Amino acid sequence: MFTHCCGMTFPDWWRTLWANRFAVAWRFRRRAMRVTARSILNSWCRRREKATFGAQVDQVEVPPPLFIIGHWRSGTTLLHNLLACDPQFAFPTLYEVLFPHSFLLTEDDRKGLAGLLVPSVPRTRGIDDIPMGLDLPNEDEFATATASLCSPYFMWAFPRNEERYERYLTFRGASGQEVERWKAVFMRFLKKLTLRHGRPLVLKSPPHTGRIRLLLDLFPGARFVHVHRHPYVVFQSTGRLNDAMTAAGQFQNATPADRDEGIIRRYRAMHDAYFAERGLIPSGNLHELAFDDLERDPIGKVRAVYDAMGLAGYDAALPRLENHVAGLAGYRRHAYPELSLQVKRRLQAAWGRSFDAWGYPS
Repeated sequence: MFTHCCGMTFPDWWRTLWANRFAVAWRFRRRAMRVTARSILNSWCRRREKATFGAQVDQVEVPPPLFIIGHWRSGTTLLHNLLACDPQFAFPTLYEVLFPHSFLLTEDDRKGLAGLLVPSVPRTRGIDDIPMGLDLPNEDEFATATASLCSPYFMWAFPRNEERYERYLTFRGASGQEVERWKAVFMRFLKKLTLRHGRPLVLKSPPHTGRIRLLLDLFPGARFVHVHRHPYVVFQSTGRLNDAMTAAGQFQNATPADRDEGIIRRYRAMHDAYFAERGLIPSGNLHELAFDDLERDPIGKVRAVYDAMGLAGYDAALPRLENHVAGLAGYRRHAYPELSLQVKRRLQAAWGRSFDAWGYPS
């Protein structure tokens, strides 16, 4: 049962169903029943973990993280995996983001909750050949989605209600109560990661691209690396991602006719917020790079990140970095058909600032 809802507690799962009027399609009833059963176990594990580790978590101070940002399918995962080679950094694992309420208690129990999940985890992400595993780096948005219910990722689970969840992409349309709930959940998750790993965090989540102000409120000294890619390719690849994520975790039938409009709308909302807020980042704490450059020269571009951010430790990380890059040999990106002139003009009109800002030919 591999779905980003599998780590929810029963009260949160009930609230989510209530918000969607219990509109679960008949063919997904069994999936919903499995999530319900798991949520009861998650609630019990959450209480046990809080009783065991709660006081320690409250005392943790989180150093300013290094945030990897950029739209989905722009190369953020590639850069996250590269930087995760550096032993000075810690990162959230797939297990930790799926079970944010209980990973301190259960992650090492391979005969218990963690072990039960292993058969459900695919070897690759499905949308590409990037490996997946319970102990490999993953994005913190899954954790905050599970624990705060304030995430655009619920649009994949409840596609008929996607505009409700889109406001959490930037939080510009969210209530003050929702913002504070998200901040509290996010900080507690990072405290737990810091308690477990004891090192500064390198984090990757595409929605953070539109949340610079919120992240700086929490971490004024945070560093950001933004990865961008040609908008035409991002459009096509994001469509494939949405199809895959919806199929993997939906509880309602999707409406394919609305897919392209949603991609265009969310890309624009994310980047409107990014361009408006990136100037808030202190000088020297933001570095932008192109995916094509990172793919051509991963080691050189990672070195450029260290230089731009003033990070130490590159030489110590280099052997593991070179080994990881060697493992990427033979990887081939997915090929897409040529976009129609009509779609290209539509993207140019809606996403023109991205074309201009990063010099992509239209």
